[in-house]
Amino acid sequence: MVTRKDSPTKSPGISPGITLLFALVGGAGVGNLYWAQPLLGAIASDLGIASGTAGLLVTLAQVGYALGVFFIVPLGDTINRKRLIPAIMVCCSLSLAGCVLAPSFALLLSTLALVGFTNVAGQMLLPLAGDLATNAQRSRVLGTVASGLLSGILLSRLVSGVVADIFGWRMIYVFASGTILVLAFIMWRAIPVLAPRERIPYGKLLYSVLQVAARYPRARVLPLFGAPLMCVFTAFWTGLTLLLTAPPFSLPASHIGLVSLLGVLGVIGARFTGRVYDRGWAVPAIGLGLVLTLTAIALAGFGSSSIVAVLVSVSLLSVGAQSVLVLLQTMMVSIDPAARSRLNTAHIVSNFIGGALGSTLAALLWQVGQWGAIMSCSALVIVLALTLWLYQRDRTLALTRRRPANSAPQLKRCRSHKARALDASQRPSPALLSRRGWSALRR
Repeated sequence: MVTRKDSPTKSPGISPGITLLFALVGGAGVGNLYWAQPLLGAIASDLGIASGTAGLLVTLAQVGYALGVFFIVPLGDTINRKRLIPAIMVCCSLSLAGCVLAPSFALLLSTLALVGFTNVAGQMLLPLAGDLATNAQRSRVLGTVASGLLSGILLSRLVSGVVADIFGWRMIYVFASGTILVLAFIMWRAIPVLAPRERIPYGKLLYSVLQVAARYPRARVLPLFGAPLMCVFTAFWTGLTLLLTAPPFSLPASHIGLVSLLGVLGVIGARFTGRVYDRGWAVPAIGLGLVLTLTAIALAGFGSSSIVAVLVSVSLLSVGAQSVLVLLQTMMVSIDPAARSRLNTAHIVSNFIGGALGSTLAALLWQVGQWGAIMSCSALVIVLALTLWLYQRDRTLALTRRRPANSAPQLKRCRSHKARALDASQRPSPALLSRRGWSALRR
């Protein structure tokens, strides 16, 4: 029997090369939302608007992204992703090209919202990677791809700053448009042929996003950590751009981009979240990450006039916030393999609603109390998240703890010492037990 070349075959897993490609494409995609972040001063000067108002560029891109994730990403659970992912990447490339031609701030806002809406390929790649990976690979693969998404946020600031200083801020969108177009062709060639999925009417599919998110207790709780953390993360970086462009620092865009290199420490830390999850350390790791984030905010708030304090706070925030964000996303898409795209949709939409709120608050609070007001609000948000973690760590969050697959079945001792729960293969024969002892075991 001859197998057609384009027929789906059972995958033995996902290769390291494809995993890294997914991480690269996801990072390049998410980076499109943040090209403008270190360029707010340059864009404001060119278009004749206030620096605080320019912060709305990041907000509209994130709002568009949240809408795109909700309306497009669920299609990954029903439409052939080998065609869907490259197609949406081509649409994103065209939207980025529109930013180059936008003559006014209003048109640039609209075009960046469209960029965000079409810039969701990375969020379809994460569930796809989970589907392709074997059980032994899955946590590590998801951690790698999610780390790639976060690295795109950081490296986009560096690249946009350097390119803008040399060629002007519009040239970065020329570069981004061409890059996404090339990657779309590569993805069309690289994504394997997948087995067809059950067709679900579009309206029912969108409604099922809410149904799936409401069905599982963990799916309802995890966004309550992701959204506040993303709010603080975005507010910090939006406010940091405004801080570093103002006296006493007065740094150019390229130097502001260099500061984001310290965020690579967070990407390295997030790379190991798969191991943390597999070993059952997810719950304490979330708490530790929130504490590191709060420490970074306190240091940045009290040391705002010291570049050393600012750089150290950037490092701590990157490690703390990014590790928790990747861990939360890994936990979310592991809840139900049949609904990974929809679970990821619910998680990312809530995250980027928080992110849009963070960039908006940063723009508003900068005009009220500048950096100190932004850090005070951020600290309050993280304190609330830590309070929730303390309440949920032994409740819903505890359900996410996993026992390693190779661990031997363990005896669980009842506190009352009246019964023991044994693996079925370890239960002794009833003939060897007294009636009283066997009854205790059954209870």
